[in-house]
Amino acid sequence: MPGALVTGGAPVSDTVYLSPPDIGPLEESYLLAALRSGWVAPVGPDLDAFEQDVAARVGTDGAVAVNSGTAALHLSLLGVGVGPGDVVIVPTLTFVATANAARYIGARPVFVDCDPRTGNVDVALVDEVLRRLRSRGERVGAVVPVDMFGSCADYRALLPVCADADVPVVEDAAEALGAGHGGRPAGSFGRVGVLSFNGNKIMTTSGGGMLVSDDTALLARARHLATQAREPARHYEHRETGYNYRLSNLLAALGRAQLLRLDAMIARRRHLRDHYAKVFAPVPGVRLLGAEDTESNCWLTVITVEPQRCGWGVEDLAAHLAERDIETRPVWKPMHLQPMHVGAETLLTGAAERLFANGLTLPSGSALTEAQIARVSVAIEEFLSLRTGACTV
Repeated sequence: MPGALVTGGAPVSDTVYLSPPDIGPLEESYLLAALRSGWVAPVGPDLDAFEQDVAARVGTDGAVAVNSGTAALHLSLLGVGVGPGDVVIVPTLTFVATANAARYIGARPVFVDCDPRTGNVDVALVDEVLRRLRSRGERVGAVVPVDMFGSCADYRALLPVCADADVPVVEDAAEALGAGHGGRPAGSFGRVGVLSFNGNKIMTTSGGGMLVSDDTALLARARHLATQAREPARHYEHRETGYNYRLSNLLAALGRAQLLRLDAMIARRRHLRDHYAKVFAPVPGVRLLGAEDTESNCWLTVITVEPQRCGWGVEDLAAHLAERDIETRPVWKPMHLQPMHVGAETLLTGAAERLFANGLTLPSGSALTEAQIARVSVAIEEFLSLRTGACTV
């Protein structure tokens, strides 16, 4: 939290942050117990228990905890057999880590546009690009859908498309732990799912991530690579290049406490989303992205604005809130617009670019107090009252 003062270990600031960590006495007690146990090194009983607990929550046969969601993506792509020169199909509307993981391996990301209603990958475009690539004889190593802002992609449509093409799915559920689709938990849809426990996520281990899967061989391979690919010998023996990716036992203890509170934290975020829906309901041209999804974990609430109807744009609201020390953030800048991906192959409709231009994430954290929520509401209502005359039905 930039600019925050620290008193007694707790950040103190006037800023209303977008999605600050929600940490309390339970987390403190778990972390202290782990410290007192002596298991400070990377492995330990809390790490084992955390993997088991998350796998049970997601409904998979196992899990491997690592130090970031990016590391989990990297190991997942390796696990499904992606290699140098392969194509990996990635939504253009995502955080850069989704594409970076493919490039770590020497694979080539091909970017596909999103469904404008949800921000999730457009399944029809995935089908089209798979056909295009196969007609050229290119090997597609994986499709990596991203569960955007806490709402699952349309797996009922996507999984058959990928199965017909014989291409594995690596589900990037970094934003969606606790969400579901058709009653099935986020993270359980692909051959392997990826979670993130970064500080701004629905639950946190400070930094961290996890692979979840029914494929126990894939998980064993990931665990081996994540521990520097050390062979089972008394001395340090290595036959291949590995990575220093394992999550520490201390951070796993923090995660175990967070997982116990996950449902309550999701409920709090849903309360915030419902509140924003009421605030913006009377405003023509404003809607909540993915608001119809009752299985979302409501990680971040995103509004989209039609400036021609409202007479104002998201940058105007963002500036108004920033003046009052309230943090907002644009929707992810599409990957095909990033300088590092200039010239990348794409299949686009313009939906992601429109969301980037007209979408705004609002303070959504479960740690926000009622006073902070009221402060944000007053600031938004003040802005809307100044702009009411510009709106058209």
